[in-house]
Amino acid sequence: MCLSFLCTFAKSDSKTMKKPNKPSFGKPKSANEKSFGKNPKSKFIKKDDSFKKTPKPKTDSDEIRLNKYIANSGICSRREADVYITSGNVKVNGEVIMELGYKVKPTDKVNFDGTLLSPEKKEYVLLNKPKNFSTSANATQNNVANLINGASKYKLIPIGRMDSTTTGLLLFTNDNDLITKFTQESQRSSKIYQVSLDKNLKFEDLEKIQKGLTIEERKVFVEEVSYIENQPKTEIGLKIRTSNVKIVRVIFEKLGYDVLKVDRVTFAGLTKKNLPRGIWRHLTQQEVINLKNL
Repeated sequence: MCLSFLCTFAKSDSKTMKKPNKPSFGKPKSANEKSFGKNPKSKFIKKDDSFKKTPKPKTDSDEIRLNKYIANSGICSRREADVYITSGNVKVNGEVIMELGYKVKPTDKVNFDGTLLSPEKKEYVLLNKPKNFSTSANATQNNVANLINGASKYKLIPIGRMDSTTTGLLLFTNDNDLITKFTQESQRSSKIYQVSLDKNLKFEDLEKIQKGLTIEERKVFVEEVSYIENQPKTEIGLKIRTSNVKIVRVIFEKLGYDVLKVDRVTFAGLTKKNLPRGIWRHLTQQEVINLKNL
């Protein structure tokens, strides 16, 4: 068993800064020329653009096309939504709608094949959480939400809990189905942690962890545990399915070790490669599909 690739991810935590794109500005408009003629219709007077009839500003409408509303909910693409609409699978406020191009408001209740939809576009943001930030609601200044300001206009919720001393990958989303999927006990996604101990982990203790420990009258099994290659035996790689980060600490504390550091380096197939500490990014469409198929 070997989790040596953990070292590769650890090196990616150095923060890289990108220069913002330099804004481009249009050519400034010239000052209006004065007209000295009395007849405004005189052909000798240069036409002043400022007297042109300005178009009425577009009113902000919250109405969106029904197929976009469905696509924003994460059910399917717009094109696929059109098929469902014309097939009579969509209801708006209790009425079957089969008209393509039909527009709905955020206050409308859209029912898709028996499921009530949300108008919010589903978004997924991956953060490489630094130390001293927590998912706790009691944390105000040091709440992880402050680290993803500007990532979305919607309220994104972290999947699972992470205390201020634990670092590494944390996924945020407004997709309630995905949040439920990865926080319930039956979820089967793997997470890999790099754990730093106060002293070398004995080989017999490593074997005990591999065989499974009883914690709070429950047997806790890990998928894999090993020393990290080319690192002191205080550096341990642990692969486990539970979404509870505290279990990782308890496993080693039960055997008499003090845990100095816990760093989540992979989460459900996502890695922190090219994601420095404290930086976030949006998931790709393929990554979202992979998460939903787990």
